[in-house]
Amino acid sequence: MTNQIKVYRAKFDLTQAELAQKVNVRRETIVFLEKNKYNPSLRLAYDLSRVFSVTIEELFSFNEE
Repeated sequence: MTNQIKVYRAKFDLTQAELAQKVNVRRETIVFLEKNKYNPSLRLAYDLSRVFSVTIEELFSFNEE
């Protein structure tokens, strides 16, 4: 799975810490998400998509391998 979190975070001019606070996770979680080293829970994916006003599918790409 890949994501566009870093792109949307830049569009919204948010730091990793600010985004983390908005979705109630640690900054390190955002770091791992942006590096595609962590797959979010459905709840976290939903919360992130709400912050950016996009669908989960716009924020995350589910690659079938």
